Amino acid sequence: MRLNKYLADSGVCSRRKADELIAAGAVTVNGQVTTEMGTKVDALQDSVTVNGELISLNTAHEYYILNKPTGVVCTCDDPQGRRTVLDIIQTDARLYPVGRLDFESSGLLILTNDGDMTHRVTHPSFELEKEYIASVRGTLSDADLDKLRNGVYIDGKKTSPATVEVLKKGEKTSIIKFIIHEGRNRQIRMMIRAVGSHVAALERVRLGKLKLTGLKSGEYRKLSPEEIDYLKGLN
Repeated sequence: MRLNKYLADSGVCSRRKADELIAAGAVTVNGQVTTEMGTKVDALQDSVTVNGELISLNTAHEYYILNKPTGVVCTCDDPQGRRTVLDIIQTDARLYPVGRLDFESSGLLILTNDGDMTHRVTHPSFELEKEYIASVRGTLSDADLDKLRNGVYIDGKKTSPATVEVLKKGEKTSIIKFIIHEGRNRQIRMMIRAVGSHVAALERVRLGKLKLTGLKSGEYRKLSPEEIDYLKGLN
């Protein structure tokens, strides 16, 4: 088994984050630091540590959907002492968030200790739809909306085509629905900024076929077997 998959299946982090830990020299195999991404380990014989902590392969996976409130961070811990999404979920499992919503944003978030599922949900090649409702300052012109639909440049890279629909137009605030496939850092906020406006509030309401139906802000539940099968079956 590849080392990054071992760490992901153990509930330490996603495979992408595991690669970062390996590259940073934070992982040892049988007492030796390894920075090779392709390193393979035997789950029954090899000893693996992350930052000095012995890691065991996890075979009991848990899956949750959370309606993340604003003012909560999507990390396992926070140096500033802010509330994290893991403070909300009541479980002994070592969970991590699948993707992120920034501190000011709210809405649908998956948490699990299943590294393979995390890879499928977050990797761009699977093109999983993400739907957001944004409250935007002022009114966007038709030209601005077309730019958002066709792609704008963020940090020198153009965003992929998006579905953009005005749900409510007002002089001070407009409500806009976005459907995107990418998951770049603060993408919706940066897209709106690229056309000269500002996001006042942002909520993710759908991830693929999963919706927030019945979950109030701060509430969560376990994924159903059907939802788990759907996410595992992404290809």
